[in-house]
Amino acid sequence: MTTYPYAPGVPRTVEVPDEPLGAGLERATERFPQRVAIDFLGATTTYAQLADRVARAASALHALGVRAGDRVAIALPNGTSHVVAFYATLRLGAVVVETNPTYTAAQLAHQLDDSGASVVLAWEHVVEAALAAGGDRTVVAVDLSADLPWRSRLALRLPVPAARTARAALRAPVPAGVPVWHRLVAAASPLPTDHPAPAPTDVALLQYTGGTTGTPKAAVLTHRNLLANAIQGRAWTQARDGEETVYGVLPFFHAFGLTLCLTYAVQIAATLVAFPKFDAETVLAAQRRRPGTFLPAVPPMLDRLSAAAEAAGADLSSFRYAISGAMPLPAATAARWERLTGGLVVEGYGMTETSPVALGNPLSADRRPGTLGMPFPSTEIRVVDQNDPTREADEGELLVRGPQVFAGYWGRPEETAEQLLPGGWLRTGDVVRVEDGYVVLVDRIKEMIITGGFKVYPSQVEDRLRAMPGIRDVAVVGVPAEGDLGEQVVAAVVLDEDEPAGVDLEGVRAWCEQHLARYALPRRLVVVPDLPRSLVGKVLRRVVREDLVRGATA
Repeated sequence: MTTYPYAPGVPRTVEVPDEPLGAGLERATERFPQRVAIDFLGATTTYAQLADRVARAASALHALGVRAGDRVAIALPNGTSHVVAFYATLRLGAVVVETNPTYTAAQLAHQLDDSGASVVLAWEHVVEAALAAGGDRTVVAVDLSADLPWRSRLALRLPVPAARTARAALRAPVPAGVPVWHRLVAAASPLPTDHPAPAPTDVALLQYTGGTTGTPKAAVLTHRNLLANAIQGRAWTQARDGEETVYGVLPFFHAFGLTLCLTYAVQIAATLVAFPKFDAETVLAAQRRRPGTFLPAVPPMLDRLSAAAEAAGADLSSFRYAISGAMPLPAATAARWERLTGGLVVEGYGMTETSPVALGNPLSADRRPGTLGMPFPSTEIRVVDQNDPTREADEGELLVRGPQVFAGYWGRPEETAEQLLPGGWLRTGDVVRVEDGYVVLVDRIKEMIITGGFKVYPSQVEDRLRAMPGIRDVAVVGVPAEGDLGEQVVAAVVLDEDEPAGVDLEGVRAWCEQHLARYALPRRLVVVPDLPRSLVGKVLRRVVREDLVRGATA
């Protein structure tokens, strides 16, 4: 049995309470009623106030016809209204459908139709798209500026260009007849305390995957799934209840931001400092006002925040911990962050189907940059043959089992059966190996390139090319090739403006050939101005591949 070098004090297993997710909010309110629960650009809400708003919002949703099991779509940026809407929906036993508020009308319509949402709580900028999606559903407009401090709301009304620009970024015209969220909540009485609560096994959330391998599908996550991951996170970080300040720079509609901000923060009665979008200067302003202790982020955010702090001479030393995910954490990024904060930053690993965190590096001197870390408490892993998951392997597909593993895909029993194996084991689609108790990512199975019968892992080629002078960023993909080659390896690169010389196909192949097999060398080089990324910064190889194939056939 593998022994994992857990940080001192971190248990190998945790006990998940037999309760719905919202019980954590009730407990935080009882213990710390006057503690600030949310700081949204300076507007503060205590836990007592948050619990009251959630109770009123739940009553408002009930008046709209929402009942247990109904789906309520939330299409909002980060903010107080998002937190209230999330917990109010859960209080009724209804199901949250988290939706990206920047989606196109077609993308939004797909998720609303697929989930069967009966109510959409839509940012004013999203209302038109939600109405255009059609269907027998109620669209409610949410004015994000209503969550701001009163001084900021007054400033938006000033007849000056800066105020008009800021107002347009937050607000949009709403058609007549569309109900307004803040008015509904203000007019509602609190939901009776004896209103039936959901069971821990009830569905809490439909969280759509990023669609990196095709049409997005919804992972079904129960109250127990989400609560388990929050409890695991508390054990991993050894958080101090009622003392932490969590910075919500990640979007709440993404699994990473949802768990580390909406659920973990409330479970530990933290103050959540919420930002409608990531902006380094805005984060530094908040840091001066309300210093943070914990930052979940992606590497580009850490880079930009570190650079801005150095330029401004800002103090980041209050941050004890940061957890980085969604992409590899460069050693230079980690070193600069730890130098500026005096704290630790570690990588975590997970997927939407694991609520989302399944593995992490220890928050100790034993952290090992460049690895995925080790299983979270109460989480088991196996490494199996990619073609036969019943056979163990030294290097192969990672399987995960634990209380945070999802219940399946919404309305897709066949895909659920492919992903969830007997015994509750989840196929992650990631190829890994275990070294001294640390899990090392090799690559994604579905993004593996088959060329001339050989397997090429894109990340291995990318890792080599990122170290080449003149290359700032790279994505390696396989595109159809003539003859029996199958696919050819293509490198899409973003050049470094300061040192672009020598970056041509011949130079790239020469740089790689001492470290990679000949079949893994790029056969084609494409220079691009930038690489497509998800909202949390992950390079979308599928989109790169589609663009290259489309360009070749145009």
